[in-house]
Amino acid sequence: MTTVHAAVALAAALAAAGCAQMPPLAFDRARVLHTVHDGTRDDLLTAGLGRSGLAQAQPPAVADARNPTRAELRRRAIHANYRALFDMSPGGGFGVFYGPNIDLAGNDTLGEGRIAGDEFITVLDRGDGRDNVVLMVQVPATFSPAQPCIVAAPSSGSRGVYGAISVVGEWGLKRGCAVAYTDKGTGTGIHDLDTDTVNLVTGERAPAAGAGRESHFSAALTAAERARFVQQYPHRIAIKHAHSQRNPERDWGRHTLAAVDFAFHVLNGLRDARAGSYTPQNTLVIAGGVSNGGYAALLAAEQDERGLIDGVAVSMPNVSLAGHAVPAILQGTRRFEGNGRALLDHITLKNLYVPCASLATALAQVPLNTVAQPLREARCSELARRGLLQGADVQAQAAHAQRILAEAGILPEAGPLLPSHYTLNVFQSAALLYAKSYGRFAVTDNLCGFSYAASVAQGDDAGRPTAAAGLELSFATSGGIPPTAGINIINNLARGGPREDRSSVSAASGVRDLNLDGALCLRALATGVDPVSGRALEGERAAQHRRVAAGIAETRMSGNLRGRPTVIVNGRADALLPPNHTSRAYVAFNRAVDPASRLHYYEVTHAQHLDALNAVAGFDARFLPLHVYYLQALNLMWDHLQRGRPLPPSQLVRTTPRAVSDGRTAPIAAANVPRIEHALGPNTLIGIGIDGTLRIPE
Repeated sequence: MTTVHAAVALAAALAAAGCAQMPPLAFDRARVLHTVHDGTRDDLLTAGLGRSGLAQAQPPAVADARNPTRAELRRRAIHANYRALFDMSPGGGFGVFYGPNIDLAGNDTLGEGRIAGDEFITVLDRGDGRDNVVLMVQVPATFSPAQPCIVAAPSSGSRGVYGAISVVGEWGLKRGCAVAYTDKGTGTGIHDLDTDTVNLVTGERAPAAGAGRESHFSAALTAAERARFVQQYPHRIAIKHAHSQRNPERDWGRHTLAAVDFAFHVLNGLRDARAGSYTPQNTLVIAGGVSNGGYAALLAAEQDERGLIDGVAVSMPNVSLAGHAVPAILQGTRRFEGNGRALLDHITLKNLYVPCASLATALAQVPLNTVAQPLREARCSELARRGLLQGADVQAQAAHAQRILAEAGILPEAGPLLPSHYTLNVFQSAALLYAKSYGRFAVTDNLCGFSYAASVAQGDDAGRPTAAAGLELSFATSGGIPPTAGINIINNLARGGPREDRSSVSAASGVRDLNLDGALCLRALATGVDPVSGRALEGERAAQHRRVAAGIAETRMSGNLRGRPTVIVNGRADALLPPNHTSRAYVAFNRAVDPASRLHYYEVTHAQHLDALNAVAGFDARFLPLHVYYLQALNLMWDHLQRGRPLPPSQLVRTTPRAVSDGRTAPIAAANVPRIEHALGPNTLIGIGIDGTLRIPE
């Protein structure tokens, strides 16, 4: 499958990331996979499914689940990415406020929303086949040489190259722009060490030895090393983002710029009515993304010394500011200091304390607070026994855990979501993956006693590692972070032998406390301090912390957007990426370091990070889709760059939750999601005080 692997390497440019200007990349046309989509049987946006097919919960069928075709995997991947990022429930907004059928004015005029055009895929690496950064450019049939435009769309989370198709790609394709995607060097790279099989770049499974550089990811092990590890730890899995030993996050900005370079390469190679001579000087380029994709877009703007990017519009970006002095944040009368904590810092804190905090009376009835109560009570009591919580009973301990989270800058609006995120393994999975990635740990390192494997679902052997099944479809079913595609987190240090993490018995306590040992270990790697003794780490653990800290330092952003117009939207109730440590912190820091800042910030009440959770009963009446505002942000940036219309001032957007009557939640309506305002009415100004403090209305 050599047609997809680019001859160009990222060696020089990425090895010197942040140290020298990255030149335009050259691409070998012979190593680009090009497919044409007619807009009926198949298309760029919906893989032929249309709005109706995307709305179906059942994924599209495959003829042979053991041997899915490339087209079947693509179709399933697009279906899965749409449904993972949006509330697809009736009344939740899909097909009414957003979706393939909704035009750029917000009206239902596009039918099934299929879009014809061309798709081009290539791969970049440093020459050894271990990075394999996937780049993809979609050029709609409506692309106009008279008004050429490119939208950069790095994927969210650890998703594959289709990870941004619904949130950024859809908007760009409707505009008639070429869309430049990248998986940022993450994506579905699953190396089953038992069978020595891997995902190819286009999703199919193959033996690692035969895949060569077409492998999306193969662990850096010799045959002898793999054999020894499998003998000691059978059924284990290596995951690309966790085990590439590249710390890919440090290069996400460069990957985004590489995608834009690839888009220019593709556009200048067109030989039909869309042909032309396209350059950064005559082509509008907007960088967009959500979550990790938003971070990648901002980082690309910071690193863009060639003038590729004209404007940036992102939603709920994950940012890296740890080590910078971030100004204070004032929300009403509440003042927050110590903002801009590293992702690993606040994630490991939540992983440690949320199980206990979720037992607080105020959270007893929140949705998805379903981790077995005895396990959460054991976490409370063990934290108290080790001096990390105060209180004579579980309720007092839970209240103390809540105070610890609040003192760390996590907003009370996020409180009702915290238990659901723990139930869904959001905190634990991110804490483990990023610790492994930042420290460049190999799969054989078993950091903090953790590994990845499928596990027995029930019976006497429940939780034991077992052979993985169904990986043939993993390109479509995996989000890149275990638990995913049937792969779970394993506690290798559990009493009685390795077990699935939450079902394991902790070695230190001898009880099922949700593996407090592992949570404490990850917390120590984030802070450099033993959480129990309060003393600095020593020996091997100290060395591991230094590796993690060095990796985090490599991802640190400058905060300087070089005067580019930029829009950030964020939900106040974000429980995954707390605004005080992400969007708010970035806005405050940017204003301090960039005197020419043209950054505008829109914070939305009753909005959170994972719009898909809004479909859950109880959340549907509490939260509204942030994506509605991201679409507005993209349109505002377009109008600003194309028509010179001023961007609205930074503001708090006050939404109204959906009404509930007779136990039924009303469908979302325009009154629930008022627009970002040019002339402020109900919305309220966000600004910077004379002392540099970011001032947010209550």
